[in-house]
Amino acid sequence: MHQIVAAQRAFFNSNATKPVAFRIEQLEKLRVMLIDNEAALLEAIRLDYGKQQFEMFLTELLLVHDEIQVALDKVEQWSAPRDVTPSPLTSPGRSYVMAEPLGVSLVIGPWNYPYQLSLAPAVAAIASGCTVVLKPSELTAHCSALMARLIAETFDPQFFAVVEGGVPETTDLLEQRFDFIFFTGSVPVGRVVYQAAAKHLTPVVLELGGKSPTIVTAGCDLTIAAKRIVWAKFLNAGQTCIAPDYAYVHRSVYEDFLAALAAEIQTADYALANGNYVQIVNARNAQRVASLIDVTKVVVGGDHDVEARLIAPTIMRDVSWDHPSMREEIFGPVLPTMPYDELDEVISAIKAHDKPLSLYLFTDDPATKAKVLAEISFGGGCINDAVMHITNSELPFGGVGASGIGSYHAEAGFRAFSHFKSIVDRELVADPDTKYAPYTPDKLAILRQVAGVE
Repeated sequence: MHQIVAAQRAFFNSNATKPVAFRIEQLEKLRVMLIDNEAALLEAIRLDYGKQQFEMFLTELLLVHDEIQVALDKVEQWSAPRDVTPSPLTSPGRSYVMAEPLGVSLVIGPWNYPYQLSLAPAVAAIASGCTVVLKPSELTAHCSALMARLIAETFDPQFFAVVEGGVPETTDLLEQRFDFIFFTGSVPVGRVVYQAAAKHLTPVVLELGGKSPTIVTAGCDLTIAAKRIVWAKFLNAGQTCIAPDYAYVHRSVYEDFLAALAAEIQTADYALANGNYVQIVNARNAQRVASLIDVTKVVVGGDHDVEARLIAPTIMRDVSWDHPSMREEIFGPVLPTMPYDELDEVISAIKAHDKPLSLYLFTDDPATKAKVLAEISFGGGCINDAVMHITNSELPFGGVGASGIGSYHAEAGFRAFSHFKSIVDRELVADPDTKYAPYTPDKLAILRQVAGVE
């Protein structure tokens, strides 16, 4: 691990990564790699947990291609020095900010979207001019091995390298001194990463998770709301950090909404055989999610086969906060629901827990939109939709509090992997002697006037 990082540091210190032309060349190489090997990427993810072509392209490659294209279009603009207004004390002269890459970066990817959530941060690192050490998840072993092979065939390891393995390898990596660490995963592991980074004062972005709420009000179109929530929840069999984790539904429409959810699940025809569904990543996670299903509360689904790693889309009703499914992020195809009477009680309940990564509100009432957005802190979200905010690369994506630190996508990703250096550039010509000794009452009066306190 030390040799990998040392080689990348030497390469970075050679300034080879800093020209925008070099970054563009590497982004183009990554895009061609993905296009030329799409069939192999599909087969690897199918072997890992049954994801088929449509969902693989939609949820994995489409977003990475979009990140690459936006970076190609805008990296020159992002990298250009940005002039700012000089202060009275720095005039005459130019004041500007210039972006510089932080250096050697570590990207630790998760298993639930092994391509998207590993390669999208890598795109940001490349665009900024950083070198990249990528550690994919060992749980999606076929995807990890394929990325390691393809990246080794495409890139100089001094610039972009993959380290495979599990906890021991990750632990060894975290002992090295990186200039930036990007981690996507669980809150407990995020804490470990943060503590390791602190030893070297290494800045981080932590993309974590949490229980993302959905609020369904009385005035919305229940059929459309159910269609969008069902798709977002059962995409990737619920193994999505921004999936609706639970739903509060106004009591006056609660029964009708449960019926709408059931109808939409039937219409969607979720099945592994027809490519509309995927497996749980491993038996351990399948058992964990299955254990959260309360048969006394199941409205739809509940069937599961832990050995086959399959859990049917499941809706539970009348769940309370002391129920096991509400004590942890579900990360699977189980949706607990709760009726509510007053919006204030929902807001209070959400604010009593950790700040969520996402929030989804279904309403046509402007006052309700304004109230929820003003009173609840969350990473990002949607009104009258779910999950789709991640698809707009112009929107920074990230959490807040326990759901994450920092953000990325497009320019936000470029900024995450960059340091912005502030510069005052003045000519060597005579200037007013106000700031210079000897200090006098007249000079103090001038300073006070500049500060606006006279």
